[in-house]
Amino acid sequence: MKMRTASSPDRWTRSLGAVLAVALMLTSIAVSQSPKPVNLATAGDFVILTQTGVSATGVTKITGDIGVSPIKATGITGFGLILDASGTFSISSLVTGKIYASDYTVPSPAKMTAAIGDMQTAYTDAAGRSLPGYTELYAGDVTGQTLIPGLYKWGTDVLVSAGGVTISGTANDIWIFQIAQNLVLADGAMVTLIGGARTSNIFWQVAGQVTLGKAAAMKGVMLCQTAIVMTTGATLDGRALAQTAVTLDANTVVKPSVVNSLGNKSSPIQHFSLEQNYPNPFNPSTRIQYSLENAAQVSLKVYNLLGQDVATLVNGHQEAGSYTVPFNPINFSSGVYFYRLETGSFVSMKRLVLMK
Repeated sequence: MKMRTASSPDRWTRSLGAVLAVALMLTSIAVSQSPKPVNLATAGDFVILTQTGVSATGVTKITGDIGVSPIKATGITGFGLILDASGTFSISSLVTGKIYASDYTVPSPAKMTAAIGDMQTAYTDAAGRSLPGYTELYAGDVTGQTLIPGLYKWGTDVLVSAGGVTISGTANDIWIFQIAQNLVLADGAMVTLIGGARTSNIFWQVAGQVTLGKAAAMKGVMLCQTAIVMTTGATLDGRALAQTAVTLDANTVVKPSVVNSLGNKSSPIQHFSLEQNYPNPFNPSTRIQYSLENAAQVSLKVYNLLGQDVATLVNGHQEAGSYTVPFNPINFSSGVYFYRLETGSFVSMKRLVLMK
């Protein structure tokens, strides 16, 4: 057996010190690159806000308020609107919230004019930020990359393929993505947040069209100069703020689940939960979603039928919020596996099936 000499602790201490110094340096860089947040003002009252209308097909579920202006309520289709007795808003079986339009009873017209103006101001602010920390990064294809806080600028389309993209930072960090053309999340693509990053602090400023592919999972505030198109099964944790239209097809859209840096509040997570992975069965990859009521030490592991730990997906402290973790078991055999979430006293386990 190899014995450690008396000098080994000193060498180990020096090595650890060097690692910590590098980590502190990288943390300092990340913090220095975090821009100021974009002030949404009254546009932040809406989960979907458009100038030319919003349409829905399929089983769509929206949590938060919807607003349209200058188009009238006729520009809201597929929702089965029921006008409130006050005449100031409508409700819908598809929406947990209120729906406003420019032709509803006072004060709704003024409310909508202000919100649309604030949306355009926010877009101009995000587009006008100068001195980006990252320009034309990865030639616009950020698939498989991890993006730290900062101001990013592209003169091209930006693509996230099925491998997804990870946004890493703390609850106080800010991301602004300036995209001169289109933003495309391919079928099954996921935006994953780690380290406590908040959906409400991520701003996608897109001059072209945003397209979310089938079963894609988007996170952040989308400030789009043209259309936002969500195809079948796509989800959004954030806001869809479009200067033209928003198109939905069997989608789930929820407003940000935490308080952003400007203090605009939305509903906090009320419980710990572990969702069934989707898709399931799957090949080659799937995603696992869970929610944390409070900040906690989190462990998310995958086990085989023998109870052996075969993959650790999360092991660390996380802030309260909703998380999506990709699982792409390249070297695993077909079969049944289990994934287990443990955070404090909350423990939950579910089954997943890999079919190759």
